[in-house]
Amino acid sequence: MSSDDGSGLLGPLFGDAEVADALSDRARLQAMLDVEAALAEVEAELGVVPREAVAPIRAAAQAAGYDHRAIAAEAARDGNLAIPLVRHLTAAVGAIDPNAARYVHWGATSQDILDTGLVLQLQRAVPLIVAHLDRAAVAAASHARRHVDTVMAGRTWLQQSTPVTFGVKAAGWLDALIRERAALDAALEDVRVVQFGGASGTLAALGDRGLAVADRLAARLGLSAPDVPWHAHRDRLARLACALGVTCGTLGKIARDVSLLAQTEVGEAAEQTGSGSSAMPHKQNPVGASVALAAAVRAPGLVATLLAAMPQEHERGLGGWQAEWTTLPELVLLTAGASRAAASMLEGLIVDATRMRENLERTHGLIVSESVAMALAAHIGRSEAHRLVEHAAQRARQGGSLADALAGDPAVTRHLTRADIDRHLSPENYVGAVRALVERVVRRLARS
Repeated sequence: MSSDDGSGLLGPLFGDAEVADALSDRARLQAMLDVEAALAEVEAELGVVPREAVAPIRAAAQAAGYDHRAIAAEAARDGNLAIPLVRHLTAAVGAIDPNAARYVHWGATSQDILDTGLVLQLQRAVPLIVAHLDRAAVAAASHARRHVDTVMAGRTWLQQSTPVTFGVKAAGWLDALIRERAALDAALEDVRVVQFGGASGTLAALGDRGLAVADRLAARLGLSAPDVPWHAHRDRLARLACALGVTCGTLGKIARDVSLLAQTEVGEAAEQTGSGSSAMPHKQNPVGASVALAAAVRAPGLVATLLAAMPQEHERGLGGWQAEWTTLPELVLLTAGASRAAASMLEGLIVDATRMRENLERTHGLIVSESVAMALAAHIGRSEAHRLVEHAAQRARQGGSLADALAGDPAVTRHLTRADIDRHLSPENYVGAVRALVERVVRRLARS
């Protein structure tokens, strides 16, 4: 992984300490050793290896007892981490019981250990991302409820469109967060599958006990047993990668909204824990938003790498499998950092309802022009109503309010009184079904 894998200078900014620990070199070796120990246990239970071999293998299966740098150096020659690890494990077991050393890695292949170890790491790491998404969702729900009636300008193409409420904007964030949480849960469940097939995926080295070993190994590790080994079929991991990438994109969308609302000229929201500047004492930079947005920029390339790695050769991939080794952990850690930052951003988000009202009124009623046009359309048809209100809006832009421009047009006042015009130009009266929309999403969070 890159230097921001949790241990480098940028790790605390872009990553997450707990997820970094779950994906660390130590955790990777320990997960592989856990697979080796579990394999010996289930094979002993099935009479494949002597029961006496289990205790020495289990005792030696502790990552702290190995020289990680030596294993890394040997992996550069051997082509993967499992080969040197098994060699060191065999030597450690032999120091305890030479006979037990004969049964280390019995019937397995390197990819069995590497893939299943990765799955064990993912089983620990991905729920930590989901926990951050839960925090973000709870915070978004709180904003949705509190600000269900806080009217603000809706914006399309970065221009004011029609009124919305901050509550319904937050409900949109919440709705997406609920979906990404469900998608990650489903993808993780799909990938929680043991890898055990031996040299070419036929379990030939174990004779007629191969399937029993595979099934019991899965159960021992808390995983599912696939119908067939998946050495060169990487769709499960690819789906998880896609779910992680989409999650980063969703978090980036929320962060983009927050950063735009936090612009000085807009000033409708701000991060409570925003950072200052080394040069400008007045600055309050949206740091959480920047982390989530950086992840949204980086994630697509990582997802693309994992998708490109899918067409693997025959029974074992050459290059595609190896490309996954650093890419998927980096994507997991990146998503963890984005979800952590987004959760903190939403939990501490400061909402300025007064500024929202000020910005809403900057157009002197133009933002609610559709409301008047729809009311007028009931009398003269949509096209003609749109034309009259459009002309009134052009006059209002030259000075004055839309209400005054409409009230000065006999073609309008023939059907609408000044009181009618003022009522239709009240932003609070033109926010549609926001209360029902917010309530539906918040209820769904409670059920999830």
